Amino acid sequence: MGRNTLVINCGSSSLKFAVYNEEESCFVKGVVERLGAEDPVLKWEKEGEKQTCELTSGADHEIALRKVSEIALSGEQIHAVGHRVVHGAERFKSTAVITDEMLQQVEACNHLAPLHNPANLIGIRVAKQVFGDLPQVGVFDTAFHQTLAKEVFLYPIPYELYEELGVRRYGFHGTSHHYIYQELANKLSKPLEQTSMICAHLGNGCSAAAAEQGESRDTTMGLTPLEGLVMGTRCGDIDPSLHGFLCREKGWTIEEVEVVLNKKSGLQGISGVSNDMRELVQASNEGNDRAKLALDIFTFRLAKSISALRVSITNCDAIVFTGGIGEHNPWLRKKVIDRLGYLGCKIDGAANDSNGKNTNGRISDDHSTVSVWVIPTDEELMIARQTMQTISDS
Repeated sequence: MGRNTLVINCGSSSLKFAVYNEEESCFVKGVVERLGAEDPVLKWEKEGEKQTCELTSGADHEIALRKVSEIALSGEQIHAVGHRVVHGAERFKSTAVITDEMLQQVEACNHLAPLHNPANLIGIRVAKQVFGDLPQVGVFDTAFHQTLAKEVFLYPIPYELYEELGVRRYGFHGTSHHYIYQELANKLSKPLEQTSMICAHLGNGCSAAAAEQGESRDTTMGLTPLEGLVMGTRCGDIDPSLHGFLCREKGWTIEEVEVVLNKKSGLQGISGVSNDMRELVQASNEGNDRAKLALDIFTFRLAKSISALRVSITNCDAIVFTGGIGEHNPWLRKKVIDRLGYLGCKIDGAANDSNGKNTNGRISDDHSTVSVWVIPTDEELMIARQTMQTISDS
């Protein structure tokens, strides 16, 4: 009998899950939404059939996961559980088998990801209650970027802040960037260690990363997921003095400034319309100038960041677009690549318009010296893959 891996991505009010077998086929996938609210709901798809189940009012993560085990996973034997953990600081350079000591070390990273790590820990502790002695593994968003050199990850601030508090650039979306890196190497029929790329992971959260010789070399996110590209509601790169300026001029607390920069900025803040790229495109086409401005800023800063990332690798085989925005917006990809012509990139219009579906993902023409690709990401599969490998190695 094949071995099945349950993947859990636990948020503060949600719980995503998926089950993969050894052939990397996903046969159950779902989400529990609105945990702690009056109307929590479990939605899942199994063998092509979509189903929904309402949970009791105020249901917490334990109730949700027990319901997932009872209904969505009914009849499926689980052999291991893999958890997404957002921040592993410098303690975790790769995936790790979950132990009591490991949980304490993850908890020590909570201050670096206060919105994510505590929720991830809830998912781990609940899964230990529900699944007992099953082996469980933590897969860290920051792990892939632990190969960054010091000149890349250090901020030019007093060195003691790095030594005392771990203040440095960590990078995120590492599971996605790592997955895309492996998929690109397969498509190019090259060993991973001989493949180089720049990958743009574009969703509500956005980051780009450069990789070569099997390792991450640079990425746009930093100490937190706020640094870097323009995102749905996050500002990305800004003048660091803006925090103090807003505190003085608006009378805001630092917490209020952080809320504005994380939840009211980015595409939402510029446009005043939405953080949804589809709605912004529609609004722009209908003549909304601020929606158009939001799109222009987004694409310009993305092209600028890709250019900067090129400095960190000696060669670049490909530029890859992934994530909900990256995979489904031909106009955005063309606008970005048109700015990068000096790198040797040139879009094939027909391939780009089809999101690469008829060309195995490649959307650059035959004259492009740096190929351009659309590759759908699958973070859950990557977590399952790394969980299986970690369990077999332990």
